[in-house]
Amino acid sequence: MIKYIDLFAGVGGIRLGVSQALSKNGIESKCVLSSEINERACETYQLNFGEHPSGDVKLIDEVEPFDLLLGGFPCQPFSYAGKRMGFGDTRGTLFFEIERLLEKYRPKAFLLENVRGLYTHDEGRTFKTIMDKLHSLGYGTYDLLQNSSNFGVPQNRVRLYIVGILGATPNMNLSSDLGAADSHKYKQNMVQLSLFGEKPICCVGDVLEPDVDEKYYCSDKFQQMLHTAVGDDLRVLHGYRLIDYRGGQSLHSWELGMKGKCSDAEIRFMNALILNRRKPIFGKEQDGKKLTLEQIKTFYKEPDIEEVVASLLEKRYLQEIDGRYNPVCGNMSFEVFKFLDPESISVTLTSSDANRLGVIQHNRARHITPRECARLQGFPDTFKLHPSDAWSYKQFGNSVSVPVVEAVFDDFIRTNANLLLL
Repeated sequence: MIKYIDLFAGVGGIRLGVSQALSKNGIESKCVLSSEINERACETYQLNFGEHPSGDVKLIDEVEPFDLLLGGFPCQPFSYAGKRMGFGDTRGTLFFEIERLLEKYRPKAFLLENVRGLYTHDEGRTFKTIMDKLHSLGYGTYDLLQNSSNFGVPQNRVRLYIVGILGATPNMNLSSDLGAADSHKYKQNMVQLSLFGEKPICCVGDVLEPDVDEKYYCSDKFQQMLHTAVGDDLRVLHGYRLIDYRGGQSLHSWELGMKGKCSDAEIRFMNALILNRRKPIFGKEQDGKKLTLEQIKTFYKEPDIEEVVASLLEKRYLQEIDGRYNPVCGNMSFEVFKFLDPESISVTLTSSDANRLGVIQHNRARHITPRECARLQGFPDTFKLHPSDAWSYKQFGNSVSVPVVEAVFDDFIRTNANLLLL
């Protein structure tokens, strides 16, 4: 019997993946404590595991002896702690609570999960601080990056996993694999696999519900804007981003007529401005530089430029400050910010934007549903969702991909069984 605690538990994704890996290896397990500070996440946790997690991890002191610590801990700004106490100290951060419980209870092992940016946060000092602390407590560690799309989960989600064993260095067969960089690369890889007769692992289309409640469909007004921009067949929007400050496979507010219908010349002007203002010749700003009319005339050479500019200023697609022009970006006004390609993988789910991912189904635009969000994280359909859609979107945007956790921990069990099962 392996006893474990589930810290920063969210809705229980790490617990679910680890318990499945243990069961797969014929090992009985028991969660002796769970901790989560968000009450709505606790409600979902209780729906699925029959227990309400303890609250603030800082208040946890006495725990039944346990063998394994699980924690998807938040990456707080260690740099702030560093300025006050030096980079060798973790006090003031939530990782300190993991350190505190490891030191007090000395479990055999742990599994930690975090964003890939933990490697490079504060020029690598945050990661070094964490690893130094774990090693000073007597734990050997192994860290790796894994992309959910490599594990039958149709989402481009790279996360960091750290496993540790008390008094020994873990062995692992898995090694870091960042997977395809984006949905387009993934789709290219799928084409190559098909040439060799290999079946693609999983795509967005595999997790879509065949029919959904009408409330998930975009408004009639927005649907009409999409048709006006691209024509009768909305399937051309597969993989499109709705965003005002990028070109490429994007659809913009001026093409949709969100602030008023634009002429063909006005659309050409705005698209040319978006494309050219990011060129190094005009500056190195990430999202582009404000340009003078003379600079704009180097790439938009139509004689109607002054009329076009005046009209776009009036409609507020364009703004002028001190003789320089810049698009007025209205990215949050789009009902959907990205239409997923059913033949590829999703962008990374986030707690703030999961509700604004969309698909084209039955030639209509709609939001993905909370159940589809759960599937994009590899949760089984038996997993109960929070009754509030708004909270479900946030929770699955914040969660882990269950099959990745299961695969990482299964490998951990298999390669270190002689140490874990003593």
